[in-house]
Amino acid sequence: MTAEHANGPHDHGHAGHAGHDHTAGANEKSLKTAFALTFGFLIVELAGGIIAQSLALLSDAAHMFTDTAALAIALLAIRISKRPADKKRTFGYHRFEILAATFNALLLLAVAVYILWEAWLRIKAPPEIQSNLMLGVAVIGLAVNLLSMKVLRSGQEQSLNVKGAYLEVWADMVGSIGVIVGAGLIKFTGWAWIDSAVAILIGLWVVPRTVTLLKSSINILLDGVPEDIDIDKVAATLRAIPGVRSFHDLHVWSVTSGKTTLTVHLIVEPSVDGERDVLPVVRERLAKDFGLRHITVQCESVPCRELEPADHFGAS
Repeated sequence: MTAEHANGPHDHGHAGHAGHDHTAGANEKSLKTAFALTFGFLIVELAGGIIAQSLALLSDAAHMFTDTAALAIALLAIRISKRPADKKRTFGYHRFEILAATFNALLLLAVAVYILWEAWLRIKAPPEIQSNLMLGVAVIGLAVNLLSMKVLRSGQEQSLNVKGAYLEVWADMVGSIGVIVGAGLIKFTGWAWIDSAVAILIGLWVVPRTVTLLKSSINILLDGVPEDIDIDKVAATLRAIPGVRSFHDLHVWSVTSGKTTLTVHLIVEPSVDGERDVLPVVRERLAKDFGLRHITVQCESVPCRELEPADHFGAS
């Protein structure tokens, strides 16, 4: 049905996969270090919170538990995502990293909601707080969180999975600072309700950031357009390429963080050689303007089929 049917460019060379594998290896090492630090301190903080009867400390321990779970899940996801593509998973297993980020966001959100509820109940009848123990444990926790953040900082820019774990540790770091401030105030004022107030502030700080991570993860799971890609600008770029009359079936999505794919059908002028004249320009423009290198373009002199409205974006 098409006068010209040129598939390309499939600009997804081995160098890109090698770079992704190298990044995954570095992320795995960082996650292992952070996991060891976090798990070791979790035991200490949990025991300290129970002995001191501090909800702020226990809420921080709960966040530390989610940190530990998040790091373990992130490590598992990286291991699974390294599996090569096969006949059933032609994109490979990279999506497991996004599933891990989604689970971690839901876990942290659930813990934050629970702590908010428990803190509200405790404000009405605050128990006696051992502020010295609360302060000592929180200081150690802050040091552990800062070390974990340092080893995870570089990877959180490239991987939503690592970003989820980094956000967990960041939230716990803020929690540790809150516990330190709260312990100091309780020590000098004797106001036990401050412990619950600190727990509430920690929860309110964590929730919106967790929701942001959850939205980003769900967007990838739904094959949504990546947040750093303006699809209207992509469409305008395609229309402006010499020889292109219109396009249809434009799709842009990410399999996982940093692995964005584009597919599109271009309607070219009958006198134009799509493979020779159009595709090189498409490849150059999309790579330069949007960083899109894993693309599949089909050139046609007439539309290949009639489309239902829900089948495509931006037919023109």
